[in-house]
Amino acid sequence: MTMQRKMLGQLGEAVATKYLEKDGYQIIERNYRCRLGEIDIIAQDRDDFLVFVEVKSRSGDKYGLAQESVNGQKQFKLRQLAWNYLKKSGKTGCKCRFDVIAILFDSNNTVKRLEHIENAF
Repeated sequence: MTMQRKMLGQLGEAVATKYLEKDGYQIIERNYRCRLGEIDIIAQDRDDFLVFVEVKSRSGDKYGLAQESVNGQKQFKLRQLAWNYLKKSGKTGCKCRFDVIAILFDSNNTVKRLEHIENAF
């Protein structure tokens, strides 16, 4: 991953975190890592759902919409990561869902479009 892509990803995660907080979510953890990979954001919504959020950032739509990159393989991996988190945190009985936040930035790294897809898969 190039430094520019990594920085864009970090910027997207920061923007998504602020967006969720303004919308009443409580951020529980960012960048949860285990041997399987990483979950960008884990939050709790106003209805007490534990929400696993995948953030996808793009600097253009030349390669398709950001949310289109959360394919079946990525969804499977995120489910495994979430189960790992739930077991380690003792929350296997809680209500949870998977959201995607897709962010399109312009050439000045200003948010051009942010789409929050709740219960994306």
